[in-house]
Amino acid sequence: MLKNYVAIARPGHWFKNIFMLPGLVIALALTKQQLSTDMVSHIVLAVVAACLLASANYTLNEWLDAKTDLHHPQKKHRPSVAGRVKAPFVYAQWLALVAAGLAIAHHLNALFFGTAIFFVVMGIIYNVPPLRSKDRPYLDVLSEAINNPIRLVLGWCAIVDNVIPPSSILIAYWMGGAFLMAVKRYSEFRYIDDRTRAGLYRKSFIYYDEKTLLLSAFFYALTASFLLGVFLIKYRVEFIISVPFISILFVWYLYLGMAHESVAQAPEKLYRQKAFMAYVGALSGLLIALAVVDIPSLNLLLRAITVKQGGQ
Repeated sequence: MLKNYVAIARPGHWFKNIFMLPGLVIALALTKQQLSTDMVSHIVLAVVAACLLASANYTLNEWLDAKTDLHHPQKKHRPSVAGRVKAPFVYAQWLALVAAGLAIAHHLNALFFGTAIFFVVMGIIYNVPPLRSKDRPYLDVLSEAINNPIRLVLGWCAIVDNVIPPSSILIAYWMGGAFLMAVKRYSEFRYIDDRTRAGLYRKSFIYYDEKTLLLSAFFYALTASFLLGVFLIKYRVEFIISVPFISILFVWYLYLGMAHESVAQAPEKLYRQKAFMAYVGALSGLLIALAVVDIPSLNLLLRAITVKQGGQ
């Protein structure tokens, strides 16, 4: 039935494309452009393209994960596991979604198109044997988390078409995404509560335990915070006001990840956490305000201090 093919495309996961928003905000902040009608239309097309390409990746993921999802308490009910979808139609759907997404991407600009192709390629690397990076410890998190900076660039490219964002924010965003993925793995591992069964569901779980997953999440958070600081000081010092609020976001998400049957296992359902989403909305508003409001007094943080020898 058609609804099964729609289900494996996971339109409910389009919520994750909110990660394009910082790319838009940073592009507007650094270029000091004002939103125009053409720009808004580009943003809408960019979001549509990202949703189509994400659904292509989800379609491939769900089909190729059918055998292992059988060992997950909830995912075993997915259409691909239950045999309610057929291979020819699954691959036809994947091709159609890729073609539609790339057609829109090509219409926007060359930089967006190249990033969109990379998005598709990473979906193949993550899911398709013999590469299938999702089966390898740590690489599974890093290769899935790279979708975050890809989304950031897609948002950026809706505004800027001739240069990619600074490497500091790209790597910070990648590490932030790795933190989210590591917490997701931690939540899944605890939820299954059986190392053997967890390994059958996700091969990388053979090499993990709760401690290694938490420690890796801590590493990703530290790395993301450091590189975020580098970006903020170098390009837009006003953003530094947001640092403690971003730190709270990391801690809050980890708190959610430690709950029983945590929502971190299915981030697309985060919208149900009303307090958390209200905080995310307030933080987004703060970032947008800091992108357009200059605070000259913060430039004091950028001044170098000259220390004279001999008490002079």
